[in-house]
Amino acid sequence: MKPETQSERDLFAGDLYGEMYQAEQSDAPTRFAFADIIPGLLTCLVASLAALWLSEHYGFPAVLLGLIIGLALNFLSELPSLGAGLDFASRHFLRIGIVLLGLQVTWAEISGMGWTPFLGLFVIMGAAFAAGLVASSLVGQGRYAGVLAGGATAICGASAALAIYGVIGKERLDPSRFTITLVGVALASALALTTYPLIAAGLGLSDSQAGYLVGSSIHDVAQAIGGGYAISDIAGDQATIVKLARVALLAPVVALVAILLGSAGEASGSRPIWRRLTLPWFITAFLALVVVNSLVNLPPGLAEPGLDAAKFLLLLAVTATAMRSRMGLLLEAGWRPLVPVFAATLASFLAALAVTLTVIA
Repeated sequence: MKPETQSERDLFAGDLYGEMYQAEQSDAPTRFAFADIIPGLLTCLVASLAALWLSEHYGFPAVLLGLIIGLALNFLSELPSLGAGLDFASRHFLRIGIVLLGLQVTWAEISGMGWTPFLGLFVIMGAAFAAGLVASSLVGQGRYAGVLAGGATAICGASAALAIYGVIGKERLDPSRFTITLVGVALASALALTTYPLIAAGLGLSDSQAGYLVGSSIHDVAQAIGGGYAISDIAGDQATIVKLARVALLAPVVALVAILLGSAGEASGSRPIWRRLTLPWFITAFLALVVVNSLVNLPPGLAEPGLDAAKFLLLLAVTATAMRSRMGLLLEAGWRPLVPVFAATLASFLAALAVTLTVIA
């Protein structure tokens, strides 16, 4: 019924605002009609395909290009017809893509690297987390930004950042600062790809040492493996095993973050630890797929397309996230959100170099 008096109109407006606020803050899944999400999905798809084309022709990381194109098209997110599709892509494609990353990892590959080099990864990851937290505190970004930067650097770059941000939540870390972190991770990984193989050659490292250094310190999976094979086939094989071992640690790291911080939308430590042990469903599914991939030899016709699908879905999620970021907050944030990422990157490299020189023959 249409409100007639001024007081009725005020009450109607108040109720409408309350419903909109509750819908925005609710953790319940948002239901979209299929027709509502098509415009946003198509826009995100076109932008992501453009990023892939540029990546293949000019050699830049696809994720970085997706971020840049998404930010350049940020004004389109103001169109009401695109919002539902972009939100769908950034939320659901992210989770499915992370699940499919389990196709990369088997326990046999991890055990093949040996216990001592594997334990060295924990030293490297700890250094990345510590540096991210300290640097974030020094530049006033808070511990959530430090956890995000350290986790993304320690595990697998943008994929880990997306998974960890799902636990942190937009209530505790603004999406714009999250987007800046993604940009920093992509830039740091691209810089590492161009410099770490040269440093390894300059230090006279063996192929096994160079592969371990690259695989344990470069963020992005494809760039870590590519950096290894840029040195030699032996270094590439070693970098692949080490990097996949880091990917396998995604689930334990997300679980640890959930235990320490609690789920998004609740106060840190407000629930007992045993209640916070519950993993997000997509991390549980990632672990399940790792187990299946370890026990069953999946046919190449399933595994390889699955990995390609994972990469593309994560690219779509990153592009959609960038398009939904608020440029005003990005400009206000400035360079400070990048500091934890580059501090964690430097600490990760120095720790990886120390482990390489002391442990790897």
